[in-house]
Amino acid sequence: MVDDLRPELGCYGHAYAKTPNIDRLAAQSARFTKQYVAVPTCGASRVALLTGRLPRKPADLTNEVFEHRIASGMGDQTAGPESFVEQFRRNGYHTVGIGKISHAVDGYIYKYQDDPSQQRELPRSWDELCFNPGKWKTGWNAFFGYADGTNRNALKGEVKPYEAADVSDDGYPDGLSAALAVEKIGELAKRGKPFFLGVGFFKPHLPFNAPKRYWDLYDPRDIPPAPYAGLPENVNTSSLQASGEFNSYRRGDEKPSLSVTISEDYARKLRHGYMASVSYIDAQIGKLLDALRDKGLERNTIIVLWGDHGWHLGDHRVWGKHTLSEWSLRSPLLMSGPGIQQGSVINRVVSSVDIYPTLMSICRLPMPDSLDGSMILPQPGIFTDKHRHRPAFGFFNRGVTLRTNRYRLTKYLREEKPDIELYDHRTDSFEHRNIAARRPGLTRRLLRRLPPRAALFNVR
Repeated sequence: MVDDLRPELGCYGHAYAKTPNIDRLAAQSARFTKQYVAVPTCGASRVALLTGRLPRKPADLTNEVFEHRIASGMGDQTAGPESFVEQFRRNGYHTVGIGKISHAVDGYIYKYQDDPSQQRELPRSWDELCFNPGKWKTGWNAFFGYADGTNRNALKGEVKPYEAADVSDDGYPDGLSAALAVEKIGELAKRGKPFFLGVGFFKPHLPFNAPKRYWDLYDPRDIPPAPYAGLPENVNTSSLQASGEFNSYRRGDEKPSLSVTISEDYARKLRHGYMASVSYIDAQIGKLLDALRDKGLERNTIIVLWGDHGWHLGDHRVWGKHTLSEWSLRSPLLMSGPGIQQGSVINRVVSSVDIYPTLMSICRLPMPDSLDGSMILPQPGIFTDKHRHRPAFGFFNRGVTLRTNRYRLTKYLREEKPDIELYDHRTDSFEHRNIAARRPGLTRRLLRRLPPRAALFNVR
C-alpha cells in the first residue's frame, strides 16, 4: 500500500516519472487503468479494501472507522473475518503487517501526540505487527517526520510541506520499513509456510520529504503542470475543498485556496517534491522485489501494489484529496503472480472492494457471502460479461458518485446548487465541465444506478 499515490507513474504513461521498479513490476503484472477507491480519505478507503465492502453508515467515511468498528463490536460488517488478512490467517497463512495498512501507521490506535497504545485496529488479523519508528520514537511522529528527527506534531505545524535532506534512504521512515520488510521476507522464506506480508509506505503523503538524491532525479521543468488548474465549469465550490490539510503546514511558501492560485514556481516545487517522494518509494519497492527474487519466492508469490486514493496536485485549484473527483478516487492497481497474465492491461472500471474476492479466488480460499466486490481477473468460469459493466461507487462530502467506463455521475445531499454533476470522460477526461443540465435524460438514467443507501450519507 502506498499512501496518496495517484497513477502518475511510468507504467501509466507518464514518461517523466522516475519509477523503474514499479514499472518493472507492471511488466509482469495485470495493470488496471480504471481502479477507483470507495472513499477519498485514508482510513475509510482502507477499510473498504480490507473488508471488501462499501460504506454502510456515516462513520464508515471517517479516518476513525476502525475505532468505530471496535467500539461497536464490529457490528454486522464482521459476520466472519474482520478483513481479508484474517481470512488468510484462518486458512493457514502467517500474517505480518509493516507500516500503514489500516489507518494507524503502525496498526495501533492512539492520537497523534500520545504514546502508542496496545489496541490494534485489526485485532484478529495479524500474527505479527512490526514497525521501526527510528529516531522519531512513535509511529505518528515518524509519519510526519523530518530528517533531523523532528515532526509536524511536536512542532505544531510550524514546518514546510517538503524537505530534501542529504540523507540515505534510512534517513526517512520508509527506508526503515523497507529494511524491516526485506528482513521479514528472509524469515518467511525459511518458514516454508504460506504467508501474507502487508507493507504500507508513507510517501508521497505530506510532507513531501525524500532524500535529496530523489529530488536530483528530476529537472522540475520536465514535470508538467496540472492539466486543468482552473475551477471546473458549472460546479459549486462545495464539491471541492480548500487544501486544508496542505495549509496545516504553516511554513509553506504560499497558501493555496479555491480563490487564490499559487505561483507557477511554487506549484512546480510542490510537484517536484511529490514526484521525488514517489521515486523514493519506488526504490523501496525495488528492494522488496529483489528480496523476493533472491529468496526464490518471486514465482509463487502474488504481489499487489495499490494506492489508497489519488491526490490533486493543483488540479481544480486543490492540493490534496477529499473530493469525489477522478483526481481523488482513481489510484494505481497492479497484480502479479501465478495465473495472472504478465503485461496485461485491464481498461474496464474496477473498485478497490474487488481486491478481496480476487485474492480469495486466486488462492482458492473460502469467500464470505457479504462482499460487495467480485473477481476482476479473467479466468474461465469466474469472469462474466456482467462484470464489464459494473460501475465503481465513491462516497464523501455528503455525496455519492458512480463511475462507468465513460461517465462520472455525482449526487450531493446539500442545499448548494448544482447538486448533480455529470462528466463525459470520452471528451472531458479532466472533469472540467459539468454537463448534467445539458444531458437530463442520461443524468436521470445514471441517477437510477446510485445505490439506495446513498441517502444515509447526509453528513459533513
